[in-house]
Amino acid sequence: MLLELALWLGEDIRGFNVFGYITLRTMLAALTALVISFIFGPSLIRWLTTKKIGQAVRDDGPQTHLVKAGTPTMGGALILIAIAVTMLLWGDLKNRYVWVVLFVTLGFGAVGWVDDWRKVVHRDPKGLASRWKYFWTSAIAGAAALYLALMANEPAQTELIVPFFKTVALPLGVVGFVAMSYFVINGTSHAVNLTDGLDGLAIMPTVMVSAALAIFAYVAGHAGFSKYLGLPYIAGAGELAVFCGAIAGAGLGFLWFNAYPAEVFMGDVGALALGAAMGTVAVIVRQEIVLFIMGGLFVAETLSVMLQVSYFKWSGGKRIFRMAPLHHHYELGGWKETQVVVRFWIITLMLVLFGLSSLKIR
Repeated sequence: MLLELALWLGEDIRGFNVFGYITLRTMLAALTALVISFIFGPSLIRWLTTKKIGQAVRDDGPQTHLVKAGTPTMGGALILIAIAVTMLLWGDLKNRYVWVVLFVTLGFGAVGWVDDWRKVVHRDPKGLASRWKYFWTSAIAGAAALYLALMANEPAQTELIVPFFKTVALPLGVVGFVAMSYFVINGTSHAVNLTDGLDGLAIMPTVMVSAALAIFAYVAGHAGFSKYLGLPYIAGAGELAVFCGAIAGAGLGFLWFNAYPAEVFMGDVGALALGAAMGTVAVIVRQEIVLFIMGGLFVAETLSVMLQVSYFKWSGGKRIFRMAPLHHHYELGGWKETQVVVRFWIITLMLVLFGLSSLKIR
């Protein structure tokens, strides 16, 4: 049915090919992924419940989280299915960037799936050993970074663009570009994974950041807009707007079931994949620093863990935060879970708008 609809919408009554419009396909991708999530979400939740694939809750965490034990997890698989099917319907499969982001997204999702499966099905609290998790995510991120470096045909495509400054761009060269791209893809992946600790906390910021990245992708892939706004033109990058639309739609569909009190959790299969997807898109459209700004929540959550662990070791047992990641600090400080989530959403919205302003404030 969806395929027939796509073919029907591909040509209007006057014979013009409307399927070629990226903006239209981006909206349709978001709607398609949203509908897929709505349709298959309940079935997936029932299957996870039947198989007793439930979330384990840490004993040293907030006591209010103990009631979450047993809630179905690995629901991120629904997001990945919705994205993949949507891109098959609305994406330009001749575009190499589409296959790069799909490779990274599904690759990181596979690593997360193995980790989750070992934790909840095999009852192994360690899941996939950390060294192997980082090995495989590093291998995928490194391969994508190297391929993108080889695809670059202009020096501007390997420069680090500094937002808000019209003529400031730092040349990285191939080696520098590969190293930075690896860091952005892998780092964003694990940052989203750390943030995914409260109902709806990680998925809504992911939706907002992805929607903003769709705008940057469209501008980067449009010769006229990129020239007018002083950004490097990257042929084919506009197609990633469709991919970002699919993420946003699938994410909103998942939020329907993940909103407090959550019926299903994303798990590593979703968090690792979505973070890597956003990082890859940001690398392709040359907006790594803007991603750092818009994804400030993910950055803060990651830094809170790094600071907590480092200070704990250095001070011999003292802590900076009541608990890390950061959202637990505020929970233990008296904020309700829903307050933490909504307030962090508001902060993310502000950061996304600030990041988008870099398109004109230069």
